[in-house]
Amino acid sequence: DQPKAFHAGLNRLVRQNILERVARGVYLNKLSHRRQGPQTLELIARTLRRGHYNYVSLESALSEYGAISQIPMDRMTVMSTGRKGEYKTPYGTIEFTHTQRAVADILQNTRDLDRPLRMATKQAAYRDLRRVGRNTHLVETELLHED
Repeated sequence: DQPKAFHAGLNRLVRQNILERVARGVYLNKLSHRRQGPQTLELIARTLRRGHYNYVSLESALSEYGAISQIPMDRMTVMSTGRKGEYKTPYGTIEFTHTQRAVADILQNTRDLDRPLRMATKQAAYRDLRRVGRNTHLVETELLHED
């Protein structure tokens, strides 16, 4: 009976506009000042793959570094030791791509930028892009070696 009461309470808070359901099993406090911040999508991604190593990579990372000409709109590409999947949320789409990289390799080739998720280095993001078979034609490879 406790799970039913819990779900009834969640549904009541959603109806009262206190919580917002952003993905299955993931709710966001609508009264939180962090809700509309630029890192909301990263917070949701971290919650969806709790217990796994996740980092922003592929097109999202290369776009932030200015090494790719297209900017992913409302989409974030994340490498994860968890399973692959795509989640559409009110804040954008999160695309998880599975990686079998060792934890030490992930930590060595990502940076902690004081954000919810780590960020792949330029070289690691490009390596991930090639490894998963994505289009590399838009990448300005000369920018990959600049700091």
